[in-house]
Amino acid sequence: MNDKNAKEDMDLVKTDEGLALKMGNMTVMADFGALKGRIEKNRLNGEMLIKAVGVKNIKPGIIVMDATAGLGEDSFLLAASGLSVKMYEKDPVIAKLLGDGLERAKKDPDLESIVSRMELICEDSIKAMEDKKIRPDIIYLDPMFPERSKSGLIKKKFQLLQRLESPCEDGERMLTAALGATQSKIIVKRPLKGEYISKLKPSYSIKGRAIRYDCYIKDSIKSD
Repeated sequence: MNDKNAKEDMDLVKTDEGLALKMGNMTVMADFGALKGRIEKNRLNGEMLIKAVGVKNIKPGIIVMDATAGLGEDSFLLAASGLSVKMYEKDPVIAKLLGDGLERAKKDPDLESIVSRMELICEDSIKAMEDKKIRPDIIYLDPMFPERSKSGLIKKKFQLLQRLESPCEDGERMLTAALGATQSKIIVKRPLKGEYISKLKPSYSIKGRAIRYDCYIKDSIKSD
């Protein structure tokens, strides 16, 4: 299959490995198999996102909404920790890549049980939250930011994805919608030195070398 998408210099191609987005010498695809090392128990518990969610204190049946799914890597980590994840992705091309990655992962015995807890919804998450189509326990927001990584490979991957879906320019609306939709907590991925979205101080933050996770507990949010 060689499906030309809306961007004239980009192609959605079926390869031996799976569906891929190509532009020149850059290739992007959803590949959950590449994340196997990160879901080993000792490593998974050390992931900043898992610490931000606080999985140890969460009861079974908790639903997480990943409002900015992309290629589903963060959703995969959440599902690997035992959570049910509803992934919202509004760009149809990115959603196709993600859907293909899920189908391939279902055929892998090591991944099948994890991806069974991941549901892809091709829809604008902000509208879904504003319309109260979903009332998840936890909402995860990752508005793409160009400086998220110095890794050449990762940088190229996001450069390609950003040709389809630009970094969110309406973080305030997204956070407001999430505050109205969540039942308990919102987690926002930010650059380490980036401003709080809407200048709203989080309940707490989990910080790494280059990024941080701002965590908003719905009943304890304070505005500056």
